[in-house]
Amino acid sequence: MFDFLRRGTAAASVPEGKASATGPVVAYQTSGRIAWSPRDAVSLTKVGFCGNPVGFRSVKLIAEAAAALPLVVQDAERRYDAHPLVSLLARPNGAQGKAELLEALYAQLLLSGNGYVEAVGEGMPAELHVLRSDRMSVVPGADGWPVAYEYAVGGRKHRFDVSGDSKPVCHIKSFHPQDDHYGFAPMQAAAMAMDVHNAASRWSKSLLDNAARPSGAMIYKGAEGQGHLSPDQYDRLVAEMETMHQGARNAGRPMLLEGGLDWKPMGFSPSDMEFQKTKEAAAREIALAYGVPPMLLGIQGDATYANYQEAHRAFFRLTVLPLATRVTASLASWLAGFTGEAVDVRPDLDQVPALAAERDAQWARVAGADFLTEAEKRSLLGLPVVAVDE
Repeated sequence: MFDFLRRGTAAASVPEGKASATGPVVAYQTSGRIAWSPRDAVSLTKVGFCGNPVGFRSVKLIAEAAAALPLVVQDAERRYDAHPLVSLLARPNGAQGKAELLEALYAQLLLSGNGYVEAVGEGMPAELHVLRSDRMSVVPGADGWPVAYEYAVGGRKHRFDVSGDSKPVCHIKSFHPQDDHYGFAPMQAAAMAMDVHNAASRWSKSLLDNAARPSGAMIYKGAEGQGHLSPDQYDRLVAEMETMHQGARNAGRPMLLEGGLDWKPMGFSPSDMEFQKTKEAAAREIALAYGVPPMLLGIQGDATYANYQEAHRAFFRLTVLPLATRVTASLASWLAGFTGEAVDVRPDLDQVPALAAERDAQWARVAGADFLTEAEKRSLLGLPVVAVDE
């Protein structure tokens, strides 16, 4: 795929770097903007997940729903109740179960666009661990394909060699149109909306700190038309306003004016009145980037879906299932290199309550197709083919 990068015999002399070639580009491509928050994974996680309720709930809702899906392990002939992969996924390590491990993996994908799973043990993995994507970097080889991964913690780096047949790390990434090694996260697409939403929240907090009232103007009319306060008078007035008339605890306190001072209140400007609408619009954009119906997040005014049940079904069909299917298929393909068996790991759609009506209709439609054989019907329903005795 990357052979077009070669130029005659010069390709053999291309030095192999020990750090990701795209790492500096990712780090510096948007760091010059002052008005917006940084776009690296650590900053986006802090701003969009830890500091934004819409982003937090969107990621949690998708990750928890996808991790709770029942999984089945099967091949072309049977579905396994007892299998090394079934045991490994049920208890991937001593500190996590299946739901905890997969929730961490899905959350890393949603926050950074990359998910890394480490296999521990010789031969069949004894444990699986999800590694933090902000600590991992890709080491590309001379042909552009990754030859290793470096995991940095506390100034130390551990190198995972993936140049041979053994692949101790499984890298699952989202599609990125401008990067060959790292994925594109929904958090990056929603970064501007998150900045707007956070700024609107800070504005609301400032308004509450100012007794939830709009600001006004204090006009001074001195003797003989004098319109300037002395420095001492100005400092005293500012100090009294800060201590006696600002903050929620001073709400409703009457103001005593003296010496020719007059208070002229100012109402909300049209731009002030639009802050709440701007915040709601930003919340919708965040939910849109993640594929979560705004109705499920409690965002008011959404009438896209007829009811909550339709929104819930659309959420599973359009967001949760595609993510879970892609991740479990990648894990199954990676683990097949250890087990030597070509088995599928996929969500069991028949055990998803949100899709019960759709599955009932599909089962009835397939069962009524008399022109299909029993094996074809089972294949259409996602079941392993059962051999027919002749």
